[in-house]
Amino acid sequence: MKKIIPILFILAVSTGFFTGCKKDKGEPPTLPPAESMTIDFSNFATAKKSLEFVSDDKGNANSNWAFAATAAGVWKIIINSTLAIPVLAFQTAIGKTPAYVSTKNWEWSYTVTYLNDVYKARLTGLIRTSDVQWKMYISKDGTNSFTDFLWFEGTSKLDGTLGSWTLYQSPLVTDALLQIDWTKSATGIGTIKYSYVKNDTYKGGFIIYGLTSNALNAYYTIHYFNNVKFSDISVEWNSTTHEGHVKSEDYLGDSNWYCWDSNKINTVCQ
Repeated sequence: MKKIIPILFILAVSTGFFTGCKKDKGEPPTLPPAESMTIDFSNFATAKKSLEFVSDDKGNANSNWAFAATAAGVWKIIINSTLAIPVLAFQTAIGKTPAYVSTKNWEWSYTVTYLNDVYKARLTGLIRTSDVQWKMYISKDGTNSFTDFLWFEGTSKLDGTLGSWTLYQSPLVTDALLQIDWTKSATGIGTIKYSYVKNDTYKGGFIIYGLTSNALNAYYTIHYFNNVKFSDISVEWNSTTHEGHVKSEDYLGDSNWYCWDSNKINTVCQ
């Protein structure tokens, strides 16, 4: 009986020790929402790449909607082309299971495929006192290979209500290109702001997207360089009916709203 007690004691202590180690890992940080890196451009699908007035195929003027779509489309091109790979890599992380690395430090590791090329993604999340520090490293084998390029990094509050990202242009041009600041409401993304931060002519431009409880419940605020100076453009629309209006004194000549209906056709503002 005396021999059994020490053995039981050792087992109890060992079990408690390993259980304690497991608990010390804590829980991994919650990833920011996928929407924290992408603005909704679905209401303004357009092939235009310059600010100009156009008419639709039926001859009905849709210049008001087209102007808004083209102004927003400049930012859509940046995300859908230059930054397509890191954005896809981040969105793929959601739903993956992270591995414990060290105290308060976790890592998501997986592959993504873009245009038939395979990329290895490694996202780290370090829990700090009041926020989480995120870093996304991406590698590619074969043609134009690169290893552990820090394509974006950022932070988010522990409660997931706001955060920011800094996205770098590419493994060949490593300049910071875009800063994204986002907030989250109880029902989803509250606001998201893209700021152009690369040190060139367009530095200082931005677009803000947000949702409200108004009849025109979605909006863009755009600060846009038109190759001469920066101009301001305001856009509001209904995300269900798709009607809306746009305002820009520099482009439209006054401070009035210019409206379109649910078919994107110009209409008199009420």
